[in-house]
Amino acid sequence: MDQSQAPVLEALEVFRRRGALLFAPPGHKQGRGVDPRVLKALGSDVFADDVLATGGLDGRLRQRHVVLRAEQLMAEAVGAQDTFFSTCGSSLSVKAAMLAVAGPGEKLLIGRDAHKSVVSGLILAGIHPVWVDPSWDRNLHLAHPPSADAYAEAFAAHPDARGALVTSPTPYGTCADLAGIADVCHRAGRPLVVDEAWGAHLPFHPQLPVWAMDAGADVCVTSVHKMGAGLEQGSVFHRQGDLVDAHVLASRAELLDTTSPSVLLYAAMDGWRRQMVQEGQRLLAAALDLAERVRHVVAGVDRLHVVSREELCGPGLAFDADPLQVMIDVSALGISGYQAADWLYERRGVGVHVSDHRRITAQLSLADDAETADTLRGALEALSQAAEAIPAPTPVDLPDPGELRLSQAMPPRSAYFAAKRAVPLDEAAGRVCAETLTPYPPGIPAALPGEELTDAVLKYLRTGHEAGMAIPDAVDASLATVLVVEQP
Repeated sequence: MDQSQAPVLEALEVFRRRGALLFAPPGHKQGRGVDPRVLKALGSDVFADDVLATGGLDGRLRQRHVVLRAEQLMAEAVGAQDTFFSTCGSSLSVKAAMLAVAGPGEKLLIGRDAHKSVVSGLILAGIHPVWVDPSWDRNLHLAHPPSADAYAEAFAAHPDARGALVTSPTPYGTCADLAGIADVCHRAGRPLVVDEAWGAHLPFHPQLPVWAMDAGADVCVTSVHKMGAGLEQGSVFHRQGDLVDAHVLASRAELLDTTSPSVLLYAAMDGWRRQMVQEGQRLLAAALDLAERVRHVVAGVDRLHVVSREELCGPGLAFDADPLQVMIDVSALGISGYQAADWLYERRGVGVHVSDHRRITAQLSLADDAETADTLRGALEALSQAAEAIPAPTPVDLPDPGELRLSQAMPPRSAYFAAKRAVPLDEAAGRVCAETLTPYPPGIPAALPGEELTDAVLKYLRTGHEAGMAIPDAVDASLATVLVVEQP
């Protein structure tokens, strides 16, 4: 196929030249009905290009023709058999992938470091999770993706599992041995789904970690807006092989997807694919060089430690790491990562990616250059100088990694829809959780519906909340109470 084409963008240009007058949605009619104050804030082009996919880009009898060509170009660009666009983010795409592999009451092997969207998929579908333990880094107190051996043990214990799901890269940038996990799955005759939301860039440069399709995964979900140049909510999922039927996957996506997709999101994904094919290797090479320079410069800032690949990867740790995620330990400053993130944003206008009890991460991409890197360096130097004036952090009671692992007492769906009530946090140990409690970022639940709460995890959540940890999905924002399954 001609990879210089961008079917969605080209169709938008045709639409503009045609000057059609539409008596159809959207109701703003290409911006004519929009409040001038909104136009001033957002710009008129956003509304001019907000058209129906059918009746705007495509004719009535050519539904999705333009988008289908864009998806085919994307599939060819990355070497997948099929690609599907989603304008509802990878949170929807990963649910569609799960539903294409397992159904109500069936088992799916899932790394316990999965995103909260995976938990939502379990609740919606009634899939029974078989949790696979991550590789716990006791030194950094960090979860890396589960090993291939861990998946092999899970399949041996649950040969009736319909497949496996792994998250790689993690929000911290650490990666799984995808080829090893895919081999384990395929020896069992089961498909592997990879939540690769943070890996949109991986297919386009050989110095980056191997991406899911090249490693043999059957379905891969990725967020173009995270590490690519798409708009928020732009997601694609790819398929290959014969273990997941393309029509089933498309049907599951349609079951969940919106019937009013944003052409703006389609156009951004379409244009990004063309950019990557034509210039991706050069742009990512520059980003990788910049990341190396940033690591060197930040390592020279007083009391900041840049976590190296050698610290993250090795036996019992991560298989690989994305060099564009720069992890910085700030604990020697006597402050937490939460405090560092807040100070950088409030005092220097610099936002970071992940923050936790001791770290922040700076995500670099093809959009960064020497100027943005210098701004980051200056902000971190200022943080180092100002740290003594920042109040001492509230300590987070971090349990032993094994204590973070809760037992699954009920299927997530059963617990979510069960009769429930709020109990004081300090009285919830031993009760079955009926809500999802997710420190954010990175969005990995500490407790989910159906898991039996423990003192260790409850204390971790309480002290984390007091220290500045965000838990946005807690029903009680103060975390004074938690929802548990009602018991006689």
